[in-house]
Amino acid sequence: MAEPEFSATGVQIGKWLRPLTRAGQVLITDGRLRLLTSRGTEIDSAPVERVQAGIPWFGARCSARATVNGTRYLISIGDRASAARAGETPEQGAQRTVRSFLDALRQARRSS
Repeated sequence: MAEPEFSATGVQIGKWLRPLTRAGQVLITDGRLRLLTSRGTEIDSAPVERVQAGIPWFGARCSARATVNGTRYLISIGDRASAARAGETPEQGAQRTVRSFLDALRQARRSS
C-alpha cells in the first residue's frame, strides 16, 4: 500500500447525527477514500471520483460531510494536539485539518 495522501485519526464518523465511531480514521490512499473504525474495521470506502465532500451547510466548520456510495457521513475532525503545538485554538486546528482533507480529496481526483 502506498503512503496515504491524507490520514486523520481520532475522528468521529457518523451517519449524520448517529455516531458510528468516536475515534475512527479517515484515509485517502491509492485514489480511494476509506472510513475506518477505531479498531481498523472499514465502515465504507469508494474511489475518490465517486465521493462528494464539503463543509456542512449548518456551519460546522470543524466537520466535513462526505457522501460515499450513496450514504451521507458527517466527519468531525478535532486536531487538538497539533493545534496546541501550532499555537492555534482547537477549533482553528480542526478547521485546518478539514481544509487539508478536502484539498487532499481534490488532489487525489486530479491524480487519478
